[in-house]
Amino acid sequence: MSGNGADEGRAGGGSMAPAAQWLLHRDVVLLRWPSEAHEVERLASARLPRLLLVEADADPPEGGACEEDWIRLPATDRDIGARLTGLRRRASRHPAIPELDDHGRLHHRGSWVSTSPIEQRLLAPLVERFGAVVTRGELLERAWPGSHPTSNALRVHMTRVKRRVAALGLDIRGVRPGGYALEEPASEKR
Repeated sequence: MSGNGADEGRAGGGSMAPAAQWLLHRDVVLLRWPSEAHEVERLASARLPRLLLVEADADPPEGGACEEDWIRLPATDRDIGARLTGLRRRASRHPAIPELDDHGRLHHRGSWVSTSPIEQRLLAPLVERFGAVVTRGELLERAWPGSHPTSNALRVHMTRVKRRVAALGLDIRGVRPGGYALEEPASEKR
């Protein structure tokens, strides 16, 4: 899914990847507009920055999210680079929200890790309330519904989940008196 960005010289001559094969340029997704419009909503929900390469005869998209910009093709590498730089700068002020899919994969900023069923149940409320505290009681109920596991079981599984999400640049912080928060440390925001 990753690539090196725009073609040399002028972009828009048809030499870029076909529809639905977007390019990732240092965490900014490049999409052709309108042919790849179906991807915009998915990327917006994950707050992934995206630069829309608008075909010469197409109307530009309506919007205004700070994680989105557009440029009409054909465009020079210099113009595309300037848009990418500005978009990257604006998007870095906002966290990218992770997504837990139906297959147990946790996605964040274009990467993913697989999780076990119990890790999925622990991560679900943490992802739903990204950045907010989720109590130990809620995590215990979600991970082991109707059971009464030991507090040590939660601690052991949370340690494993912390290691797993660290590969995505995320952190799970213990918050006193008794909860956890899934976060993207400031140093990881891109």
